[in-house]
Amino acid sequence: MEEKIQIGIIICDRYRSCAGGKCFRSLRNRQGAFSRYRSVPVEVVGYTTCAGCPGGNVEYAVEEMKKNGATVIHLATGLIVGYPPCPHLTYFREFIAKRYEIEVVYGTHPIPQKYLLMHKSLGTWSGPGWEEITRETQTDEKTRLLYD
Repeated sequence: MEEKIQIGIIICDRYRSCAGGKCFRSLRNRQGAFSRYRSVPVEVVGYTTCAGCPGGNVEYAVEEMKKNGATVIHLATGLIVGYPPCPHLTYFREFIAKRYEIEVVYGTHPIPQKYLLMHKSLGTWSGPGWEEITRETQTDEKTRLLYD
């Protein structure tokens, strides 16, 4: 039997009241950034916000998630699709990976179609690094529409 992947999810504090519906649905369906776990058992061991800019909770939450067994941290899609996207996103990834020696993945659920269209219109994701940041959450249009 394959070893279970234990993940922690960090969401943007702007969405602190989010119950995680899109994240948990995409995990269950192995869509978006969770498609990497298509045939692997997964358990969520932590779900929290960054605590608002500049992300003070990131320093402490990951430590707790690791104590709970986390082997991968997902920076939620909301950090990518918000208006504006999180200005600390790449720093969070670098800090978490270096400080906690843990894999950090950009995104959770697929980018909803309405967000993709607006950000393309705004040119938000045309700069350096955005292809990597959005890669795992850019699914086909049919799937993106399911997350609108």
